[in-house]
Amino acid sequence: MSSRWIPGNDIQLLENGEEFFPRVFACIANAKQEVVLETFILFEDKVGLQLHQALMAAARRGVQVDVTVDGFGSSDLSDHFIGTLAEAGVRLHVFDPGKRLLGWRWNVLRRMHRKIVVVDGHVAFVGGINYSADHLADFGPEAKQDWAVEIQGPLVSEIHRFTHTALAQGQRYQRTRQWWRSRKQVRVQTQDQPHAGEAAAMLVVRDNGDHFGDIERHYRIAIRSARKRIIIANAYFFPGYRFMKELRRAARRGVDVRLILQGEPDMPIVKTAATMLYHRLLGAGVKIYEYCEKPLHGKVALMDDEWATVGSSNLDPLSLALNLEANVIIRDRAFNQVLSERLDKLMCSSCKQIDRVELGQPSRWQVARSFFAYHFTRRYPGWASWLPRHVPRLLPALASRLHPAYGDQGGKE
Repeated sequence: MSSRWIPGNDIQLLENGEEFFPRVFACIANAKQEVVLETFILFEDKVGLQLHQALMAAARRGVQVDVTVDGFGSSDLSDHFIGTLAEAGVRLHVFDPGKRLLGWRWNVLRRMHRKIVVVDGHVAFVGGINYSADHLADFGPEAKQDWAVEIQGPLVSEIHRFTHTALAQGQRYQRTRQWWRSRKQVRVQTQDQPHAGEAAAMLVVRDNGDHFGDIERHYRIAIRSARKRIIIANAYFFPGYRFMKELRRAARRGVDVRLILQGEPDMPIVKTAATMLYHRLLGAGVKIYEYCEKPLHGKVALMDDEWATVGSSNLDPLSLALNLEANVIIRDRAFNQVLSERLDKLMCSSCKQIDRVELGQPSRWQVARSFFAYHFTRRYPGWASWLPRHVPRLLPALASRLHPAYGDQGGKE
């Protein structure tokens, strides 16, 4: 897949589950031919059950439905949940399922972290929102703050082709006989969509093959080109050396650089890692805001007045060097303005700006810890490349029996 600017798109920003879930479920309800969905997390809660019903209803009326979940992120679905999907005709694929050992999930590296939906090759969704109730405000103080985009126009055809390529590549490595082969295949041709708006955009992915560093590279190019402002809101911020250098250089040449990071993280280590970089960033003139209302889960950014990105990729070693990720990069003043207004509101109403004086001088131990942690992240992508690179193998959830335990890889070869 080649990353290229595709003009003529209409792209709408969707904030949190309240805006995202109704649009996705409505499009699935209106699907005529095909639904392709990828997600890291699918929980069997009120959101997951609603998606479950929508997918089954679509399959029962003849729509071809392919769902890919990650074997680490979605490891607790029940036999009933999976079995009823299969009985309705939904084809559920699991990316590298793994059995628990001593109650722990050990298949943590190289996850399928993308969140993509394509319906009838006509409308697509890309972002960071999983299918779980913790993306809704009524979940309580642990509800996540996140964004996605709804896309219509020629870019949808590119995303559609990408999802089918991912399915074909993953299925090629299945060790078991595909249980759906007896079903008649509904072949949906990818047709280039007509222009639907004014936005130019591209799909940028990160994988462990030809697109190992594409997302980070596009970030760095945009940061290097910025002349007025940079706003990055990212849940897991611990980038490598070159990324940090570009941010500091931008601030020193007068660009208004602002980072929105987690103040109430879902994992304490996230804040510890990010604060190790605060002195370096603040010293260069970067402004840091901690979002304190609830856990920040977003992965969005904007540069100057046109460039913006929304997607699944965090700015940490897992996303930048190991996981399979997907971001949409958008060049459009109207979309940039909408995202800017949302982020400005976030900074004004729900964030605490980090003051360099209040932060104080770090102790010798903090300096040493920061030094080693910082340079570890600089080298981490290279070290990670030495790890075994298993192929992106998909297994049908019901590969060996009608209602197997989720992630069971047993059965005949």
